Amino acid sequence: MTANGHHIVRLEFTSAFEMLDFVQVVSDHLARGVGLDEDSLHWVSVAIRESVINAIKHGNRSDTAKHVFVEFETATHADVPELAIRVRDQGEGFDPEQVANPLDPENLLKSSGRGIFLIRNFMDDVQLRRAPEGGMEIRMVKKVQPAEGSEPA
Repeated sequence: MTANGHHIVRLEFTSAFEMLDFVQVVSDHLARGVGLDEDSLHWVSVAIRESVINAIKHGNRSDTAKHVFVEFETATHADVPELAIRVRDQGEGFDPEQVANPLDPENLLKSSGRGIFLIRNFMDDVQLRRAPEGGMEIRMVKKVQPAEGSEPA
C-alpha cells in the first residue's frame, strides 16, 4: 500500500471455484474503499466472478496444478477514483476477436459465451491480451461516477 489512496492487492490461488467468495470479499472491500456506489459494486462483482470463472474453467481447464492471478489496484486519475482489476490464467489463451457475439441469433440460446460480453458492458475499460508470462489476461477498470448534481453545468 502507498499513500494517496493507491493500493495494490495481489491474489494467487489454484483453479478452485471455492476461491470465488474470497476474491469477492477482497473486491467488495476495495470497491467500497475507492467510493463505488452499490450499483457499480454489483456490476464489478459480476465482472470479477465471470472473469475468475473463465480463468478457472476455460483458461486453466479446472487443472488445480495451474494458478489464477488476480490483482486489484486503486488509484485516482484526473481526480476520478478508479478500481483496476487484472485476472490472469495459465492456459493456452485465445484470440479475443474470435469470441462469438452472444446477441447473434444462432447464439441466443447457448448456455455459455456471455461472460466477456457482460464484462465489456459493466466495466468502463476492458482489455484482453495474451500475458507475457503465459496464459490470458483481462484488465478491467471501473471509475467512480460523480454524484448526481455534482458535475459542473
